[in-house]
Amino acid sequence: MLKPTGSNDAARADQPGLLAPDTTGMNFYRADPALADLLRIHLPDRLFRHIEPHLDRLGELAGGRLDDCARLADRHTPVLHQRDKFGRDVQWIEYHPAYRELENAAFGEFGIHALSIRKGIMGWPDKYPVVAKHAFTFLFNQTEFGMGCPINVTDGCAKLLANFGSEALKAKYLDGLTQTDMSKLTQGGQFMTEKEGGSDVGTLITTAVQEGDHWRLTGEKWFCSNADAKVVMLLARPEGAGPGTRGVGLFLMPRFLDDGSQNHYRIVRLKDKLGTRSMASGEIKLEGAIAYAVGRLDRGFVQMAEMVNSSRLSNGVKSTALMRRAFHDALTVAKNRVVFGSRIIDLPLGRRQMMKILLPVEQALSMSFLTADALDRAEAGSQDAAALLRILTPTLKFRATRDARKVCGDALEMRGGIGYVEEFATARLLRDAHLGSIWEGTGNIVAIDALKRAVGRHGAESALAADLHARLDDGASVPQAWRDRLRDLTDRAVGFAREVAARADNEADARRATSVLYHVASAVQLAWEAGRIHEVRGDARRLLLSRLVIDHRVSVSDPFRPTENPAQQAIASLLLGECAAGMAEVGELVLAA
Repeated sequence: MLKPTGSNDAARADQPGLLAPDTTGMNFYRADPALADLLRIHLPDRLFRHIEPHLDRLGELAGGRLDDCARLADRHTPVLHQRDKFGRDVQWIEYHPAYRELENAAFGEFGIHALSIRKGIMGWPDKYPVVAKHAFTFLFNQTEFGMGCPINVTDGCAKLLANFGSEALKAKYLDGLTQTDMSKLTQGGQFMTEKEGGSDVGTLITTAVQEGDHWRLTGEKWFCSNADAKVVMLLARPEGAGPGTRGVGLFLMPRFLDDGSQNHYRIVRLKDKLGTRSMASGEIKLEGAIAYAVGRLDRGFVQMAEMVNSSRLSNGVKSTALMRRAFHDALTVAKNRVVFGSRIIDLPLGRRQMMKILLPVEQALSMSFLTADALDRAEAGSQDAAALLRILTPTLKFRATRDARKVCGDALEMRGGIGYVEEFATARLLRDAHLGSIWEGTGNIVAIDALKRAVGRHGAESALAADLHARLDDGASVPQAWRDRLRDLTDRAVGFAREVAARADNEADARRATSVLYHVASAVQLAWEAGRIHEVRGDARRLLLSRLVIDHRVSVSDPFRPTENPAQQAIASLLLGECAAGMAEVGELVLAA
Protein backbone atom coordinates (compact mmCIF):
# COMPACT_ATOMS: atom_id res chain seq x y z
CA MET A 1 0.00 0.00 0.00
CA LEU A 2 2.95 2.29 0.61
CA LYS A 3 5.94 2.44 -1.68
CA PRO A 4 9.17 3.87 -0.26
CA THR A 5 10.97 6.13 -2.69
CA GLY A 6 14.33 7.82 -2.78
CA SER A 7 17.95 6.72 -2.72
CA ASN A 8 17.19 3.40 -1.05
CA ASP A 9 15.33 2.08 -4.11
CA ALA A 10 18.68 1.35 -5.72
CA ALA A 11 20.00 -0.70 -2.78
CA ARG A 12 21.10 -4.17 -3.82
CA ALA A 13 19.53 -6.53 -1.30
CA ASP A 14 21.30 -9.54 -2.85
CA GLN A 15 24.80 -8.29 -2.11
CA PRO A 16 26.24 -10.36 0.75
CA GLY A 17 27.42 -8.64 3.91
CA LEU A 18 25.29 -5.51 3.54
CA LEU A 19 22.97 -4.29 6.24
CA ALA A 20 19.47 -3.37 5.17
CA PRO A 21 19.21 0.31 4.16
CA ASP A 22 17.27 2.85 6.18
CA THR A 23 14.99 5.68 5.06
CA THR A 24 17.80 8.15 4.30
CA GLY A 25 16.86 10.07 1.17
CA MET A 26 13.21 9.00 1.21
CA ASN A 27 10.57 11.62 0.48
CA PHE A 28 8.05 10.96 3.24
CA TYR A 29 5.24 12.64 1.33
CA ARG A 30 5.71 10.70 -1.88
CA ALA A 31 6.11 7.48 0.09
CA ASP A 32 2.66 7.94 1.65
CA PRO A 33 -0.17 7.94 -0.91
CA ALA A 34 -2.70 7.49 1.92
CA LEU A 35 -1.89 11.00 3.14
CA ALA A 36 -2.64 12.53 -0.24
CA ASP A 37 -5.83 10.46 -0.52
CA LEU A 38 -7.16 11.72 2.81
CA LEU A 39 -6.25 15.32 2.09
CA ARG A 40 -8.16 15.15 -1.20
CA ILE A 41 -11.19 13.93 0.74
CA HIS A 42 -11.06 16.58 3.45
CA LEU A 43 -9.78 19.69 1.63
CA PRO A 44 -11.06 21.80 -1.26
CA ASP A 45 -9.22 20.93 -4.46
CA ARG A 46 -7.74 24.43 -4.84
CA LEU A 47 -6.23 24.31 -1.36
CA PHE A 48 -4.89 20.79 -1.83
CA ARG A 49 -3.18 21.76 -5.08
CA HIS A 50 -1.66 24.79 -3.35
CA ILE A 51 -0.16 22.92 -0.41
CA GLU A 52 0.98 19.80 -2.27
CA PRO A 53 4.28 21.29 -3.54
CA HIS A 54 5.03 22.49 0.00
CA LEU A 55 4.23 19.04 1.41
CA ASP A 56 6.49 17.51 -1.19
CA ARG A 57 9.26 19.91 -0.17
CA LEU A 58 8.80 19.08 3.52
CA GLY A 59 8.65 15.36 2.75
CA GLU A 60 12.02 15.60 1.01
CA LEU A 61 13.60 17.60 3.84
CA ALA A 62 12.19 15.28 6.50
CA GLY A 63 13.86 12.29 4.90
CA GLY A 64 17.10 14.15 4.26
CA ARG A 65 18.65 17.27 5.76
CA LEU A 66 16.19 17.69 8.63
CA ASP A 67 16.65 14.07 9.63
CA ASP A 68 20.38 14.68 9.93
CA CYS A 69 19.63 17.72 12.09
CA ALA A 70 17.23 15.75 14.29
CA ARG A 71 19.87 13.10 14.94
CA LEU A 72 22.44 15.75 15.92
CA ALA A 73 20.01 17.72 18.07
CA ASP A 74 19.01 14.57 19.95
CA ARG A 75 22.66 13.78 20.63
CA HIS A 76 23.76 17.32 21.55
CA THR A 77 21.16 18.29 24.11
CA PRO A 78 20.45 21.84 25.38
CA VAL A 79 22.74 23.27 28.06
CA LEU A 80 21.58 25.75 30.72
CA HIS A 81 24.00 28.58 31.50
CA GLN A 82 23.48 30.64 34.65
CA ARG A 83 25.48 33.70 33.56
CA ASP A 84 26.46 35.42 30.36
CA LYS A 85 30.09 35.83 29.26
CA PHE A 86 30.41 39.10 31.21
CA GLY A 87 29.45 37.39 34.46
CA ARG A 88 26.02 38.97 34.63
CA ASP A 89 23.23 36.96 36.23
CA VAL A 90 21.45 36.31 32.93
CA GLN A 91 20.30 32.75 32.29
CA TRP A 92 20.38 31.36 28.79
CA ILE A 93 20.09 27.97 27.10
CA GLU A 94 22.61 26.90 24.50
CA TYR A 95 21.25 24.86 21.58
CA HIS A 96 23.14 22.95 18.92
CA PRO A 97 23.08 24.61 15.46
CA ALA A 98 21.14 21.60 14.17
CA TYR A 99 18.28 22.46 16.52
CA ARG A 100 18.27 26.02 15.21
CA GLU A 101 18.04 24.65 11.66
CA LEU A 102 15.01 22.59 12.68
CA GLU A 103 13.45 25.75 14.15
CA ASN A 104 14.07 27.66 10.94
CA ALA A 105 12.20 25.02 8.95
CA ALA A 106 9.28 24.54 11.33
CA PHE A 107 8.67 28.16 12.35
CA GLY A 108 10.21 29.99 9.42
CA GLU A 109 9.85 28.20 6.10
CA PHE A 110 6.61 26.31 6.85
CA GLY A 111 5.15 28.34 9.74
CA ILE A 112 3.50 25.25 11.22
CA HIS A 113 2.86 27.03 14.53
CA ALA A 114 0.74 29.73 12.90
CA LEU A 115 -0.96 28.06 9.93
CA SER A 116 -4.42 28.19 11.51
CA ILE A 117 -3.98 31.66 13.01
CA ARG A 118 -2.12 33.93 10.56
CA LYS A 119 -3.03 34.64 6.96
CA GLY A 120 -0.59 34.61 4.06
CA ILE A 121 1.78 31.81 5.09
CA MET A 122 3.33 29.98 2.11
CA GLY A 123 1.40 32.27 -0.23
CA TRP A 124 -2.11 31.24 0.81
CA PRO A 125 -4.29 34.35 1.28
CA ASP A 126 -6.26 32.99 4.24
CA LYS A 127 -5.65 30.94 7.37
CA TYR A 128 -5.28 27.21 6.82
CA PRO A 129 -7.87 24.75 8.12
CA VAL A 130 -6.71 22.42 10.88
CA VAL A 131 -6.67 19.48 8.46
CA ALA A 132 -4.09 21.23 6.28
CA LYS A 133 -2.03 22.35 9.28
CA HIS A 134 -1.78 18.85 10.63
CA ALA A 135 -0.62 17.49 7.29
CA PHE A 136 2.53 19.54 7.91
CA THR A 137 2.59 18.48 11.57
CA PHE A 138 2.44 14.86 10.45
CA LEU A 139 5.34 15.14 8.00
CA PHE A 140 7.60 17.27 10.21
CA ASN A 141 7.26 15.02 13.24
CA GLN A 142 8.37 12.01 11.25
CA THR A 143 11.82 13.51 11.44
CA GLU A 144 11.80 15.37 14.78
CA PHE A 145 9.28 14.76 17.55
CA GLY A 146 10.89 17.01 20.16
CA MET A 147 10.41 20.18 18.13
CA GLY A 148 6.72 19.31 17.95
CA CYS A 149 6.28 20.59 21.51
CA PRO A 150 7.56 24.17 20.95
CA ILE A 151 5.49 24.33 17.76
CA ASN A 152 2.40 23.18 19.61
CA VAL A 153 2.74 25.36 22.70
CA THR A 154 3.50 28.45 20.61
CA ASP A 155 0.35 27.75 18.62
CA GLY A 156 -1.54 27.20 21.89
CA CYS A 157 -0.32 30.45 23.44
CA ALA A 158 -1.39 32.40 20.38
CA LYS A 159 -4.86 30.83 20.41
CA LEU A 160 -5.36 31.45 24.12
CA LEU A 161 -4.31 35.06 23.68
CA ALA A 162 -6.46 35.52 20.57
CA ASN A 163 -9.53 33.98 22.22
CA PHE A 164 -9.34 35.37 25.75
CA GLY A 165 -6.73 38.13 25.96
CA SER A 166 -7.39 41.84 26.24
CA GLU A 167 -6.88 44.06 23.21
CA ALA A 168 -3.79 45.52 24.85
CA LEU A 169 -2.20 42.12 25.41
CA LYS A 170 -3.02 41.00 21.88
CA ALA A 171 -1.52 44.17 20.43
CA LYS A 172 1.66 43.59 22.43
CA TYR A 173 2.26 39.85 22.00
CA LEU A 174 0.08 38.18 19.36
CA ASP A 175 2.01 39.22 16.26
CA GLY A 176 5.29 37.85 17.61
CA LEU A 177 3.71 34.49 18.49
CA THR A 178 2.52 34.04 14.90
CA GLN A 179 5.56 35.39 13.04
CA THR A 180 7.41 33.37 10.41
CA ASP A 181 10.20 35.94 10.24
CA MET A 182 12.67 34.34 12.64
CA SER A 183 14.05 37.72 13.70
CA LYS A 184 10.58 38.71 14.95
CA LEU A 185 9.31 35.34 16.23
CA THR A 186 8.32 35.01 19.88
CA GLN A 187 8.10 31.34 20.86
CA GLY A 188 5.55 30.37 23.49
CA GLY A 189 5.30 27.98 26.40
CA GLN A 190 2.63 26.55 28.70
CA PHE A 191 3.78 25.86 32.27
CA MET A 192 1.12 23.91 34.15
CA THR A 193 2.54 20.96 36.08
CA GLU A 194 3.44 21.32 39.77
CA LYS A 195 4.80 18.79 42.26
CA GLU A 196 1.66 19.23 44.34
CA GLY A 197 -0.66 18.36 41.47
CA GLY A 198 0.18 16.93 38.07
CA SER A 199 -3.10 15.95 36.44
CA ASP A 200 -4.93 17.16 39.56
CA VAL A 201 -4.62 20.80 38.52
CA GLY A 202 -7.00 21.97 41.23
CA THR A 203 -4.36 21.36 43.91
CA LEU A 204 -1.75 23.73 42.45
CA ILE A 205 -0.30 26.22 44.92
CA THR A 206 1.33 28.88 42.72
CA THR A 207 -0.10 32.19 43.88
CA ALA A 208 -0.86 35.47 42.13
CA VAL A 209 -0.99 38.83 43.89
CA GLN A 210 -2.29 41.87 42.02
CA GLU A 211 -0.02 44.92 41.74
CA GLY A 212 -1.53 47.68 39.65
CA ASP A 213 -2.17 46.52 36.09
CA HIS A 214 -0.18 43.33 36.54
CA TRP A 215 0.23 40.40 38.94
CA ARG A 216 3.17 38.90 40.84
CA LEU A 217 3.49 35.12 40.68
CA THR A 218 5.20 32.98 43.32
CA GLY A 219 5.67 29.21 43.28
CA GLU A 220 7.25 26.41 41.27
CA LYS A 221 6.38 24.74 37.99
CA TRP A 222 7.78 21.24 37.83
CA PHE A 223 7.81 20.27 34.14
CA CYS A 224 8.10 23.16 31.71
CA SER A 225 8.83 22.34 28.08
CA ASN A 226 10.35 25.02 25.87
CA ALA A 227 11.75 26.33 29.13
CA ASP A 228 13.17 29.58 27.75
CA ALA A 229 10.05 30.55 25.79
CA LYS A 230 9.62 34.29 25.50
CA VAL A 231 5.89 34.23 26.29
CA VAL A 232 4.37 31.73 28.72
CA MET A 233 0.78 30.86 29.57
CA LEU A 234 0.35 29.38 33.04
CA LEU A 235 -2.18 28.85 35.81
CA ALA A 236 -1.98 30.37 39.29
CA ARG A 237 -4.35 30.94 42.19
CA PRO A 238 -5.17 34.63 42.73
CA GLU A 239 -4.90 35.85 46.29
CA GLY A 240 -8.18 35.13 48.10
CA ALA A 241 -9.52 32.74 45.44
CA GLY A 242 -11.25 29.55 46.51
CA PRO A 243 -9.93 25.97 46.26
CA GLY A 244 -10.06 23.64 43.31
CA THR A 245 -9.98 24.44 39.62
CA ARG A 246 -12.60 27.21 39.97
CA GLY A 247 -10.12 29.26 41.95
CA VAL A 248 -7.43 29.11 39.28
CA GLY A 249 -6.70 31.96 36.88
CA LEU A 250 -4.88 32.06 33.53
CA PHE A 251 -1.88 34.40 33.18
CA LEU A 252 0.55 35.49 30.47
CA MET A 253 4.13 35.78 31.73
CA PRO A 254 6.83 37.34 29.50
CA ARG A 255 10.40 36.10 29.72
CA PHE A 256 11.74 39.63 29.41
CA LEU A 257 10.32 42.84 30.85
CA ASP A 258 9.83 46.07 28.95
CA ASP A 259 13.28 47.36 29.98
CA GLY A 260 14.95 44.26 28.54
CA SER A 261 15.74 42.63 31.88
CA GLN A 262 14.75 39.05 32.64
CA ASN A 263 11.50 38.57 34.48
CA HIS A 264 11.61 37.42 38.08
CA TYR A 265 11.76 33.67 37.59
CA ARG A 266 14.57 31.21 37.24
CA ILE A 267 15.16 28.00 35.35
CA VAL A 268 16.35 25.78 38.19
CA ARG A 269 17.59 22.96 35.97
CA LEU A 270 16.84 21.15 32.73
CA LYS A 271 15.29 17.69 32.75
CA ASP A 272 17.35 14.66 31.69
CA LYS A 273 14.60 12.92 29.69
CA LEU A 274 14.17 9.52 28.05
CA GLY A 275 13.08 11.09 24.76
CA THR A 276 12.50 14.45 23.06
CA ARG A 277 16.01 15.24 24.22
CA SER A 278 16.55 17.96 21.63
CA MET A 279 14.04 20.24 23.34
CA ALA A 280 14.67 21.97 26.68
CA SER A 281 12.29 20.97 29.47
CA GLY A 282 13.01 22.43 32.88
CA GLU A 283 11.93 23.29 36.39
CA ILE A 284 10.92 26.91 36.95
CA LYS A 285 10.90 28.88 40.20
CA LEU A 286 8.69 31.96 40.20
CA GLU A 287 10.07 34.72 42.45
CA GLY A 288 7.49 37.49 42.10
CA ALA A 289 7.36 37.15 38.32
CA ILE A 290 5.32 39.81 36.54
CA ALA A 291 2.33 38.42 34.65
CA TYR A 292 -0.96 39.59 33.15
CA ALA A 293 -4.41 38.09 33.62
CA VAL A 294 -5.92 36.48 30.51
CA GLY A 295 -9.70 36.30 30.42
CA ARG A 296 -11.85 35.91 33.51
CA LEU A 297 -9.90 34.85 36.58
CA ASP A 298 -12.56 32.30 37.57
CA ARG A 299 -12.39 30.68 34.11
CA GLY A 300 -8.65 30.08 33.89
CA PHE A 301 -8.81 26.30 34.08
CA VAL A 302 -11.69 26.11 31.59
CA GLN A 303 -9.81 28.34 29.15
CA MET A 304 -6.62 26.30 29.44
CA ALA A 305 -8.60 23.07 29.12
CA GLU A 306 -9.83 24.18 25.71
CA MET A 307 -6.22 24.38 24.58
CA VAL A 308 -5.37 21.05 26.17
CA ASN A 309 -8.00 19.43 23.97
CA SER A 310 -6.44 21.07 20.91
CA SER A 311 -3.02 19.90 22.10
CA ARG A 312 -4.33 16.35 22.49
CA LEU A 313 -5.29 16.32 18.82
CA SER A 314 -1.81 17.53 17.94
CA ASN A 315 -0.39 14.86 20.23
CA GLY A 316 -2.35 12.17 18.39
CA VAL A 317 -1.09 13.43 15.04
CA LYS A 318 2.50 13.46 16.30
CA SER A 319 2.24 9.89 17.59
CA THR A 320 0.80 8.90 14.22
CA ALA A 321 3.85 10.51 12.61
CA LEU A 322 6.18 8.40 14.75
CA MET A 323 4.29 5.29 13.72
CA ARG A 324 4.44 6.18 10.03
CA ARG A 325 8.18 6.80 10.24
CA ALA A 326 8.58 3.46 12.03
CA PHE A 327 6.56 1.76 9.31
CA HIS A 328 8.69 3.34 6.58
CA ASP A 329 11.81 1.99 8.27
CA ALA A 330 10.37 -1.48 8.86
CA LEU A 331 9.14 -1.76 5.28
CA THR A 332 12.52 -0.64 3.95
CA VAL A 333 14.15 -3.44 5.94
CA ALA A 334 11.53 -6.00 4.98
CA LYS A 335 11.89 -5.30 1.26
CA ASN A 336 15.67 -5.18 1.21
CA ARG A 337 16.90 -7.64 3.83
CA VAL A 338 17.46 -11.22 2.61
CA VAL A 339 17.45 -13.99 5.22
CA PHE A 340 17.46 -17.72 4.62
CA GLY A 341 17.33 -17.02 0.90
CA SER A 342 14.21 -14.84 0.95
CA ARG A 343 13.32 -11.22 1.54
CA ILE A 344 11.69 -10.67 4.92
CA ILE A 345 8.59 -9.28 3.18
CA ASP A 346 8.12 -12.66 1.45
CA LEU A 347 8.24 -14.69 4.68
CA PRO A 348 4.94 -15.43 6.48
CA LEU A 349 6.00 -14.11 9.90
CA GLY A 350 7.65 -11.09 8.33
CA ARG A 351 4.47 -10.21 6.44
CA ARG A 352 2.37 -10.74 9.56
CA GLN A 353 4.59 -8.41 11.58
CA MET A 354 4.41 -5.77 8.86
CA MET A 355 0.62 -6.00 8.94
CA LYS A 356 0.62 -5.61 12.73
CA ILE A 357 2.67 -2.43 12.26
CA LEU A 358 0.59 -1.12 9.36
CA LEU A 359 -2.88 -1.46 10.87
CA PRO A 360 -2.54 0.91 13.88
CA VAL A 361 -0.73 3.45 11.68
CA GLU A 362 -3.62 3.62 9.24
CA GLN A 363 -6.19 3.68 12.04
CA ALA A 364 -4.45 6.63 13.66
CA LEU A 365 -4.06 8.49 10.37
CA SER A 366 -7.77 8.17 9.62
CA MET A 367 -8.81 9.12 13.15
CA SER A 368 -6.42 12.09 13.18
CA PHE A 369 -7.99 13.64 10.10
CA LEU A 370 -11.51 12.77 11.21
CA THR A 371 -10.81 14.66 14.44
CA ALA A 372 -9.11 17.57 12.67
CA ASP A 373 -12.08 17.86 10.31
CA ALA A 374 -14.43 17.94 13.32
CA LEU A 375 -12.36 20.78 14.81
CA ASP A 376 -12.58 22.74 11.57
CA ARG A 377 -16.36 22.33 11.49
CA ALA A 378 -16.68 23.16 15.20
CA GLU A 379 -14.71 26.37 14.74
CA ALA A 380 -17.03 27.24 11.86
CA GLY A 381 -19.94 27.09 14.32
CA SER A 382 -21.27 23.52 14.15
CA GLN A 383 -22.53 22.41 17.57
CA ASP A 384 -22.76 18.80 16.38
CA ALA A 385 -19.10 18.91 15.36
CA ALA A 386 -18.17 20.44 18.73
CA ALA A 387 -19.86 17.53 20.54
CA LEU A 388 -18.17 15.06 18.19
CA LEU A 389 -14.81 16.70 18.84
CA ARG A 390 -15.33 16.36 22.59
CA ILE A 391 -15.32 12.55 22.35
CA LEU A 392 -12.94 12.11 19.42
CA THR A 393 -10.06 14.11 20.91
CA PRO A 394 -9.44 12.10 24.11
CA THR A 395 -10.23 8.86 22.27
CA LEU A 396 -7.57 9.57 19.63
CA LYS A 397 -5.07 10.73 22.23
CA PHE A 398 -5.60 7.65 24.39
CA ARG A 399 -5.27 4.97 21.74
CA ALA A 400 -2.90 6.42 19.13
CA THR A 401 -0.25 7.35 21.69
CA ARG A 402 -0.34 3.88 23.25
CA ASP A 403 -0.19 2.17 19.87
CA ALA A 404 2.85 4.25 18.96
CA ARG A 405 4.90 2.64 21.72
CA LYS A 406 4.27 -0.86 20.40
CA VAL A 407 4.53 0.05 16.73
CA CYS A 408 7.91 1.74 17.22
CA GLY A 409 9.14 -1.25 19.23
CA ASP A 410 8.00 -3.73 16.57
CA ALA A 411 9.67 -1.67 13.84
CA LEU A 412 12.91 -1.63 15.84
CA GLU A 413 12.71 -5.41 16.11
CA MET A 414 12.28 -5.72 12.34
CA ARG A 415 15.77 -4.26 11.93
CA GLY A 416 17.10 -6.58 14.63
CA GLY A 417 19.92 -5.79 17.02
CA ILE A 418 21.22 -2.92 14.94
CA GLY A 419 17.84 -1.21 15.35
CA TYR A 420 18.67 -0.80 19.03
CA VAL A 421 21.74 1.27 18.15
CA GLU A 422 21.35 5.04 18.23
CA GLU A 423 22.91 5.48 14.77
CA PHE A 424 19.56 4.39 13.34
CA ALA A 425 16.32 6.32 13.87
CA THR A 426 14.38 3.43 15.37
CA ALA A 427 15.86 3.76 18.87
CA ARG A 428 14.99 7.46 18.97
CA LEU A 429 11.48 6.78 17.70
CA LEU A 430 10.88 4.31 20.50
CA ARG A 431 12.19 6.71 23.14
CA ASP A 432 10.08 9.56 21.83
CA ALA A 433 6.95 7.41 21.53
CA HIS A 434 6.76 6.97 25.29
CA LEU A 435 6.10 10.67 25.77
CA GLY A 436 2.83 10.70 23.84
CA SER A 437 0.85 8.67 26.36
CA ILE A 438 2.07 10.91 29.23
CA TRP A 439 1.97 14.38 27.66
CA GLU A 440 -1.38 16.17 28.11
CA GLY A 441 -2.62 13.48 30.52
CA THR A 442 -1.70 9.86 31.14
CA GLY A 443 -3.77 7.02 29.74
CA ASN A 444 -5.92 6.69 32.86
CA ILE A 445 -6.67 10.42 32.99
CA VAL A 446 -7.59 10.62 29.30
CA ALA A 447 -9.75 7.48 29.39
CA ILE A 448 -11.66 8.92 32.36
CA ASP A 449 -12.05 12.18 30.44
CA ALA A 450 -13.47 10.30 27.46
CA LEU A 451 -15.90 8.14 29.42
CA LYS A 452 -16.80 9.99 32.60
CA ARG A 453 -16.80 13.50 31.14
CA ALA A 454 -17.32 13.39 27.37
CA VAL A 455 -19.86 10.56 27.61
CA GLY A 456 -21.16 10.71 31.17
CA ARG A 457 -21.35 14.48 31.55
CA HIS A 458 -21.73 15.82 28.01
CA GLY A 459 -23.44 12.97 26.13
CA ALA A 460 -20.92 13.34 23.30
CA GLU A 461 -21.28 9.67 22.31
CA SER A 462 -24.62 10.56 20.66
CA ALA A 463 -22.81 12.87 18.25
CA LEU A 464 -20.30 10.12 17.50
CA ALA A 465 -23.03 7.58 16.84
CA ALA A 466 -24.84 10.00 14.52
CA ASP A 467 -21.66 10.80 12.62
CA LEU A 468 -20.70 7.15 12.14
CA HIS A 469 -24.20 6.18 11.02
CA ALA A 470 -24.17 9.05 8.52
CA ARG A 471 -20.85 7.84 7.11
CA LEU A 472 -22.23 4.34 6.71
CA ASP A 473 -25.29 5.76 4.92
CA ASP A 474 -22.95 7.75 2.68
CA GLY A 475 -20.92 4.70 1.62
CA ALA A 476 -23.30 3.16 -0.90
CA SER A 477 -20.46 1.50 -2.84
CA VAL A 478 -19.34 -0.44 0.25
CA PRO A 479 -21.04 -3.87 0.50
CA GLN A 480 -24.30 -3.60 2.42
CA ALA A 481 -23.52 -6.59 4.61
CA TRP A 482 -20.32 -4.96 5.86
CA ARG A 483 -22.04 -1.65 6.52
CA ASP A 484 -24.74 -3.49 8.47
CA ARG A 485 -22.11 -5.18 10.62
CA LEU A 486 -20.37 -1.89 11.31
CA ARG A 487 -23.69 -0.27 12.15
CA ASP A 488 -24.38 -2.97 14.76
CA LEU A 489 -20.89 -2.66 16.24
CA THR A 490 -21.26 1.12 16.43
CA ASP A 491 -24.42 0.79 18.48
CA ARG A 492 -22.83 -1.81 20.76
CA ALA A 493 -19.69 0.29 21.31
CA VAL A 494 -21.73 3.38 22.16
CA GLY A 495 -23.99 1.33 24.45
CA PHE A 496 -20.99 -0.09 26.29
CA ALA A 497 -19.50 3.39 26.72
CA ARG A 498 -22.77 4.64 28.20
CA GLU A 499 -22.91 1.70 30.58
CA VAL A 500 -19.36 2.31 31.81
CA ALA A 501 -19.95 6.04 32.17
CA ALA A 502 -23.17 5.57 34.14
CA ARG A 503 -21.82 3.29 36.87
CA ALA A 504 -19.39 4.54 39.50
CA ASP A 505 -17.94 1.05 40.00
CA ASN A 506 -17.13 0.70 36.28
CA GLU A 507 -14.24 3.18 36.11
CA ALA A 508 -11.79 0.31 35.69
CA ASP A 509 -13.45 -0.40 32.32
CA ALA A 510 -12.90 3.14 31.04
CA ARG A 511 -9.75 2.23 29.12
CA ARG A 512 -11.37 -0.76 27.42
CA ALA A 513 -14.51 1.21 26.52
CA THR A 514 -12.41 4.05 25.08
CA SER A 515 -10.41 1.59 22.98
CA VAL A 516 -13.58 -0.04 21.65
CA LEU A 517 -14.96 3.36 20.61
CA TYR A 518 -11.68 4.11 18.84
CA HIS A 519 -11.50 0.80 17.00
CA VAL A 520 -15.11 0.79 15.84
CA ALA A 521 -14.98 4.46 14.81
CA SER A 522 -11.78 3.85 12.84
CA ALA A 523 -13.32 0.81 11.11
CA VAL A 524 -16.28 2.93 10.01
CA GLN A 525 -14.02 5.79 8.91
CA LEU A 526 -11.77 3.46 6.91
CA ALA A 527 -14.81 2.02 5.13
CA TRP A 528 -16.10 5.52 4.34
CA GLU A 529 -12.68 6.57 3.03
CA ALA A 530 -12.50 3.46 0.85
CA GLY A 531 -15.71 4.47 -0.89
CA ARG A 532 -14.51 8.03 -1.46
CA ILE A 533 -11.04 7.05 -2.68
CA HIS A 534 -12.55 4.44 -4.98
CA GLU A 535 -14.66 7.14 -6.60
CA VAL A 536 -11.57 9.27 -7.21
CA ARG A 537 -9.01 6.72 -8.41
CA GLY A 538 -10.55 3.24 -8.27
CA ASP A 539 -8.75 1.99 -5.16
CA ALA A 540 -10.85 0.49 -2.33
CA ARG A 541 -8.07 -1.14 -0.30
CA ARG A 542 -8.75 0.88 2.84
CA LEU A 543 -11.87 -1.25 3.22
CA LEU A 544 -9.55 -4.20 3.89
CA LEU A 545 -8.11 -2.27 6.81
CA SER A 546 -11.64 -1.81 8.12
CA ARG A 547 -12.07 -5.59 8.21
CA LEU A 548 -8.70 -6.11 9.90
CA VAL A 549 -9.64 -3.67 12.65
CA ILE A 550 -12.74 -5.72 13.44
CA ASP A 551 -10.94 -9.06 13.11
CA HIS A 552 -7.91 -8.20 15.22
CA ARG A 553 -8.88 -5.34 17.52
CA VAL A 554 -12.58 -5.84 18.25
CA SER A 555 -13.55 -9.49 17.81
CA VAL A 556 -12.58 -12.04 20.44
CA SER A 557 -10.37 -14.66 18.82
CA ASP A 558 -9.87 -18.29 19.75
CA PRO A 559 -6.20 -18.61 20.78
CA PHE A 560 -6.21 -22.29 19.78
CA ARG A 561 -7.43 -21.71 16.22
CA PRO A 562 -5.07 -20.83 13.35
CA THR A 563 -5.90 -17.47 11.81
CA GLU A 564 -3.93 -17.63 8.56
CA ASN A 565 -6.10 -18.51 5.58
CA PRO A 566 -6.25 -17.64 1.86
CA ALA A 567 -8.38 -14.54 2.50
CA GLN A 568 -5.91 -13.17 5.07
CA GLN A 569 -3.02 -13.87 2.72
CA ALA A 570 -4.76 -12.07 -0.13
CA ILE A 571 -5.51 -9.08 2.11
CA ALA A 572 -1.87 -8.82 3.16
CA SER A 573 -0.68 -9.05 -0.44
CA LEU A 574 -2.94 -6.20 -1.51
CA LEU A 575 -2.14 -3.93 1.43
CA LEU A 576 1.61 -4.45 1.25
CA GLY A 577 1.61 -4.26 -2.53
CA GLU A 578 1.59 -1.28 -4.83
CA CYS A 579 -1.44 -1.90 -7.05
CA ALA A 580 -4.91 -0.49 -6.58
CA ALA A 581 -7.84 -2.85 -6.09
CA GLY A 582 -11.45 -2.18 -7.05
CA MET A 583 -14.47 -2.41 -4.80
CA ALA A 584 -15.67 -5.71 -6.31
CA GLU A 585 -12.40 -7.52 -5.52
CA VAL A 586 -12.04 -5.91 -2.12
CA GLY A 587 -15.70 -6.48 -1.23
CA GLU A 588 -15.35 -10.21 -1.72
CA LEU A 589 -12.38 -10.34 0.63
CA VAL A 590 -14.11 -8.25 3.28
CA LEU A 591 -17.04 -10.65 3.39
CA ALA A 592 -14.96 -13.84 3.04
CA ALA A 593 -14.85 -16.24 5.98
